[in-house]
Amino acid sequence: MVKIKKFRYIKLLAAVLIIYAAVLSLPNILKLLYPIEYKETIIKNGEIYNIDPLLLAALIKTESNFEPQAESRKGAKGLMQITPATGEWIAKTINMSNYEEDMLFDPEVNILLGSWYVKHLRDYYKSSFELVFAAYNGGRGNVDKWLKDKNLSSDGMTLDTIPFPETKNYIEKLRKNYNIYKFVYKSEAFNL
Repeated sequence: MVKIKKFRYIKLLAAVLIIYAAVLSLPNILKLLYPIEYKETIIKNGEIYNIDPLLLAALIKTESNFEPQAESRKGAKGLMQITPATGEWIAKTINMSNYEEDMLFDPEVNILLGSWYVKHLRDYYKSSFELVFAAYNGGRGNVDKWLKDKNLSSDGMTLDTIPFPETKNYIEKLRKNYNIYKFVYKSEAFNL
């Protein structure tokens, strides 16, 4: 009887130690699933455009999973999935004279253009996370139209409903990724 109790205590202790070790290594496991590649470029553009670098990392994770050659069915390219038309417009707006569409596959250029665009949308939508990233995903024209629709926005400043399921899911995924990045990298020097 004493041997059985002792064995149960050993099993319980082993289980507690395994759980404790798993909890301690969770951030390291999550770092494998939620990496931050191009860290210096992300931090630099976060500082330039006053955007949390962890939000930029979460955005890149959501858009391309850190694949610089990613290309969507709609033709969006690179890490931050910028369409050629948007890339050209941003390049003209920021006076990037040597811009060519293939530069969207260059991580430095893509992160620069994407970060500028997030700041532009943030300024336009007065920092509303939901509106900024609904526009990033679904287009600013669509978001402006939704805000004017009383069935979608009761006050014209926030969305009660996002009619595009893809955009609604995108915002939820981005928010989840951002929360995970903040949890995993909270102790590192990313905050501005």
